[in-house]
Amino acid sequence: MAGPSVAEFRAVAQPQSTMGRNSGEHWAGSLYMRKLSIYVTWFLAKTPITPNQTTWLMILTGLLAGVVLTVPGFWAAVVAALLVQLYLLLDCSDGELARWTGHTSITGVYLDRVGHYFAEAALLIGLGFRASEVLPDWYTVLGFAAALGAILIKAETDLVDVARARSGLVAATESSAEQFRSRGLGLARRAAAALKFHRLVQAVELSLIVVLAALWDALSGGLAATRVLMVACVVVAVLQTALHLVSILASRRLS
Repeated sequence: MAGPSVAEFRAVAQPQSTMGRNSGEHWAGSLYMRKLSIYVTWFLAKTPITPNQTTWLMILTGLLAGVVLTVPGFWAAVVAALLVQLYLLLDCSDGELARWTGHTSITGVYLDRVGHYFAEAALLIGLGFRASEVLPDWYTVLGFAAALGAILIKAETDLVDVARARSGLVAATESSAEQFRSRGLGLARRAAAALKFHRLVQAVELSLIVVLAALWDALSGGLAATRVLMVACVVVAVLQTALHLVSILASRRLS
């Protein structure tokens, strides 16, 4: 008996409730990765691999990208960026496989979130070592500081649902993030969101910018571009950690 067609598979693995999310779907996923991941997931569904095993592969790929980034040279940056793309692909496929097989679980959701924490932290730490060139120095410290900021930003988001759950409330809706007690704060939040500077410390965007910095360094000699990028990541991480906390407290997410 023939298996499901890709169209039939997509209807279950990529429902509109997932594809239509405003905040939960990365722009790269919507733009191209979901178009590719459905074929990868369709193949994975014919193998013994489970959704959680796919998530573990995603986590390992994200960590490996950070390790590779510590290696000097332009091509190491390219390989790290490709690993981040594979990380994103697996991030799409684990959920698709879970929906198709019906093997969704709290463990899977937890591992998926942990994987995002690990990947972004690993990439920023790797960038710090890369900027240090040989031995750990202040750029290495900046890498760890930026990684801590990236983790705190994600924790601030996740702790909203923790606080609501402990208060007997359901998870916050996407619309509540856009509802503010003050009109001025709402305008400031929209302005900050439009600038999208927070994406500098996110894995996909950072990996691509690292490649550009590595190319500049390869052409000019030295590590000036990589080091400027490292400093910029720390500034953005610190700023976004504070702004995101204020945004949450001023919104209706905790109401």
